[in-house]
Amino acid sequence: MELYESEIIELKEIYTTDLKKEIVSFANTNGGTIYIGVQDNGTIVGVDHADFVIQQIANSIRDSIRPDISMFTSIELLKDENKSYIKVTVDSGTKKPYYLSDKGLKPTGVYVRRGTTSAPASEDAIRMMIKMTDGDSFETNRSLIQELTFNSLSKEMERRKLEFTGVQMKNLGILSSDGIFTNMGLLVSDQCRHSIKFAVFQGTDKLVFKDRKEFTGSLFEQLAEVYKTIDFYNGTMASFHDLLRTDERDYPEDAVREALLNAIVHRDYSFSGSTFINLYSDRLEFISLGGLVPGLSLEAAMLGASQSRNEKLANLFYRMKLIEAYGTGISKIISCYKGKSEQPVFESVEGAFQVILPNVHARNLSMEDAKYLPILQLFEYKKEITRSDVETVLGSGTTHAINIVKEMLDKSLIEKVGNGRLTRYVRK
Repeated sequence: MELYESEIIELKEIYTTDLKKEIVSFANTNGGTIYIGVQDNGTIVGVDHADFVIQQIANSIRDSIRPDISMFTSIELLKDENKSYIKVTVDSGTKKPYYLSDKGLKPTGVYVRRGTTSAPASEDAIRMMIKMTDGDSFETNRSLIQELTFNSLSKEMERRKLEFTGVQMKNLGILSSDGIFTNMGLLVSDQCRHSIKFAVFQGTDKLVFKDRKEFTGSLFEQLAEVYKTIDFYNGTMASFHDLLRTDERDYPEDAVREALLNAIVHRDYSFSGSTFINLYSDRLEFISLGGLVPGLSLEAAMLGASQSRNEKLANLFYRMKLIEAYGTGISKIISCYKGKSEQPVFESVEGAFQVILPNVHARNLSMEDAKYLPILQLFEYKKEITRSDVETVLGSGTTHAINIVKEMLDKSLIEKVGNGRLTRYVRK
């Protein structure tokens, strides 16, 4: 029999552990045959201790390659005169990409056949194989990162007295049926690659940053930290009716919670970009990638219709009692603003969905005057303020603070009391 190397034939003079790379490459491409005990020129030299080598190959296939490729491989002992050599037949697998278990789903672990060599696959090629095998659902696709931990999620599950075992991980879609972490697992793991970016701007535009943060880690950790940060900036206005004091937040807490949950649960995670939350003096914006699920109109969503893009993630949030029922988020946000002069705005464009919550205490100010709101909010805590207070809240220098105070005096938003070092300002 004449043997020569090709795209579907590999010749090995001796067995080495690198054989598993060839097996992976054939399984990920069009299949092929490996002969061990045959030189590159096709000369059969045979294999010593062939039975032992066959056992090594079988163990390597079983222990070093994932998903299980055993059913797509066969090992035969062949004879040529008085020489024994081994034939390993590898069929094209149905669960591509196959990879070396100690390397993972990355180029160093995934190989494809190119001509007579086995070459590392690119990340794009790996993603394409995953999509072709697992389908279009991002959640159920195998994660490119398999070294995952779940400290944040396990703590949240423990707080709610919910089990978090290997069986539960499969039921929740974190693990596939054959024990491989999915993208759902990646999202709720401590290694989640998606983030939320939060920015605070002075006034009603993006000209001046006051603060910015980026939140990473498990989606549950991001949820808790982002809500805590928004709560810190969510001012309170006190009002009195007779002797009864009423405190009202700038942004209704339930509306903030629902908008944040919506941005996390329903965004399209096949996009690598961050979710954005922007706080201005007159509004709070939530911008998530992906827009509405195709076929679902904004009008239908506002009526309560729901089609979850991330069903497994939504089910987990529901199970953890973070969301009550599908399709209620928008209606809850609207109900939080019932009777208010300003109403929330929902916008869906190709590739993004935006929720805008108006600051309920900015309603008596014009859009032009909304930039003064951070200063006016100082009067919630003080009867009188100083120029130094204005500098602090605006994060600005003396000259800018003086100009802002003068504008507010001219607009009769505040009134000056005293002179010189004793100058104070009160709310008109």
